[in-house]
Amino acid sequence: MVRGRDACWEHCVLVDATRQKVRCNYCQREFSGGVYRMKFHLAQIKNKDIVPCTEVPTDVRDHIQGILSTPKKQKAPKKPKVDMETATNGQQHSSSASGGIHHGSSGQNESNCPSTYPCLSPSAQPPIDDAQKQKKDETDKKVAIFFFHNSIPFSAAKSLYYQEMVDAIAEYGGGYKAPSYEKLKSTLLDKVKGDIHSSYKKHRDEWKETGCTILCDSWSDGQTKSFLVISVTCSKGTLFLKSVDISGHEDDATYLSDLLETIILEVGVENVVQIITDATASYVYAGRLLMTKYTSLFWSPCVSYCVNQMLEDISKIEWVSAVLEEAKIITRYIYSHASILNTMRKFTGGKELIRPRITRFVTNFLSLRSIVILEDNLKHMFAHSEWLSSIYSRRPDAQAIISLLYLDRFWKDAHEAINICEPLIRILRIVDGDMPAMGYIFEGIERAKVEIKTYYNGFEDKYMPIWETIDRRWNLQLHTTLHTAAAFLNPSVFYNPNFKIDLRIRNGFQEAMLKMATTDKDKMEITREHPAYVNGQGALGTDFAILGRTINAPGDWWSGYGYEIPTLQRAAVRILSQPCSSYGCSGWNWSTFETLHSKKHSRAEQEKLTDLVFVQCNLWLQHVCLTRDSKYKPVVFDDVDVSLEWPSELECSAHVLDDSWLDNLPLEGRGSP
Repeated sequence: MVRGRDACWEHCVLVDATRQKVRCNYCQREFSGGVYRMKFHLAQIKNKDIVPCTEVPTDVRDHIQGILSTPKKQKAPKKPKVDMETATNGQQHSSSASGGIHHGSSGQNESNCPSTYPCLSPSAQPPIDDAQKQKKDETDKKVAIFFFHNSIPFSAAKSLYYQEMVDAIAEYGGGYKAPSYEKLKSTLLDKVKGDIHSSYKKHRDEWKETGCTILCDSWSDGQTKSFLVISVTCSKGTLFLKSVDISGHEDDATYLSDLLETIILEVGVENVVQIITDATASYVYAGRLLMTKYTSLFWSPCVSYCVNQMLEDISKIEWVSAVLEEAKIITRYIYSHASILNTMRKFTGGKELIRPRITRFVTNFLSLRSIVILEDNLKHMFAHSEWLSSIYSRRPDAQAIISLLYLDRFWKDAHEAINICEPLIRILRIVDGDMPAMGYIFEGIERAKVEIKTYYNGFEDKYMPIWETIDRRWNLQLHTTLHTAAAFLNPSVFYNPNFKIDLRIRNGFQEAMLKMATTDKDKMEITREHPAYVNGQGALGTDFAILGRTINAPGDWWSGYGYEIPTLQRAAVRILSQPCSSYGCSGWNWSTFETLHSKKHSRAEQEKLTDLVFVQCNLWLQHVCLTRDSKYKPVVFDDVDVSLEWPSELECSAHVLDDSWLDNLPLEGRGSP
């Protein structure tokens, strides 16, 4: 017999039969493993590397949940004939079992959910009759009305806290009275703030072992306002500390140094491994002042900021600038007409040309890359009868686009631009988010340069201008002893025979260890332990340790196999546990901080606003952490796919602060500022 087509195929498409890779029709995420794993994605069941779909319609989610919670039909052994009464009772038992609750010791009637995934509870199952369905529809409508009446963004429904709230209300049962306006802005705000501070204390324990990084995100309106948002991150997550109005002081290195010093003292000098800022002159000098005062501290520029500047410099090369502008002409034309856009999506299988939620220069190059990949699809679209019969096909602007798509020079330059920029975009893809990627930056830059040289077949006149562009930013801004020491301590880099451990890396390691070893005893221990790592001796040279060099994250490898050289182990774990970019938590809505730091508020209002921003920002950061894979994996550069969704694309930015409730503060709280 022919096996029936799985109902889930209505909601996904097969993109690679060999690897059993399927793509979700709603969020466009791709999974290997066939339609079976896609079901858990659509049912919004989070486990391991399956990320719940944030775009799936509710009715589809409920339907797939029903499929997962319904047991597979099993072939029943032949039974002896029974009388009519026994048969009737059997049907009743069968009917009750179909509801999803199964009893019995044989285990044959249990749900077909694998043991690694949580099985759905009866309350999560779809409605079983019209009355229940009507009741659910009415409930959904009441929730929707609350959203509509209060202008709540629909993206709020993607929040993990949304379903948690609904589950808690359902668990409480009938008669639940929602908290009042007064309770929300007073005792409940204080309680949630207290919970976050408790979490803050737990993070402090982690800082003692792995160290932490202070992240500084700066923003300016280009006129009079400038803010600095300060967070602290470790391998367990990121905490928002505060925002500071630095208007008028953004170029004052001494002021910035003093400000950051207060944060260092608050977090604990012994806990801070590095501070990450952008690479403007004032922050560079402020970082030097801090490292002079606190000799164990590292200042590092944001890798994302510097690599984006490399891409910006490359985009200014005349021929690169021209082909990027031509790509913009194509995308602007297609995306400015809804019907043309829909036609394009039809011919490209739903693939997009633009990625608007990534940084500007990455977006430009990824758009060009998408055009190159979809070259045949675009040409086929503009030659198809559906296009030729449309009202747009005879217009001059359409003819200009078609001429561009058949211009050999455009495709030649487009391929070249992609090949020289993709290695850099791959680095950004690695550091996007809060991943502890410190051990991979040095190798990433070196590999990028080798790839570019190889693309040009070693022709120096071609690759040297690109190398010079990269080196200008790398040597003057990005390259630090922390990056080189991290490369030295990364086992997948150090033990790789194809990677050259030159004097820069060795000297960088020595300098970093002098800063990390704060006592003479530590210096003696690291000196004694160093040869064991270099030669792969003892536990570091076992079969498991050798295998783990490439399949374990660097920090995890040191935690697991470095126990015989504990002083060097501690230094390695602290270095390799750090991120190298502040972009992992830069999805702030800056209007929130404009509201917070305006001069209109009284002292009582300011205190309430400060608490609300603290809670809001930290809940957003917790949401970011919970929706990501908590297990960091080693980086394999050849496997990095820049076309996949980036962490910064997967999460909504922090919501805009609504301070209208301040208008109703008690009169005694509304004194003059």
